[in-house]
Amino acid sequence: MNANQWIRQFHRWTSIVFTLTVVATFIALAQEKPIVWISYIPLLPLALLVLTGLYLFALPYLNKRRSARPGAGE
Repeated sequence: MNANQWIRQFHRWTSIVFTLTVVATFIALAQEKPIVWISYIPLLPLALLVLTGLYLFALPYLNKRRSARPGAGE
C-alpha cells in the first residue's frame, strides 16, 4: 500500500470517527446537565480531516504538474 492509498484510507476512517464524535456530542449536550467540554472532542478528527482532505484535493493538480515537466516520462 503506497502513501496515497494509506492517506485515503486514513481519511475514510477518520470521517467515521468524526461522525461518531459529533453524534456523541449531540447526545451529551442534550442531557439535563450537559458536559460542555465534550463539545471540543470532534475538533481533533476534524483537524485531521482538513489536513488529509487538502492533500487529497491537491493530489490531482500535483500529479498533473509532475507529468507536465520535461523528462517526466523517462
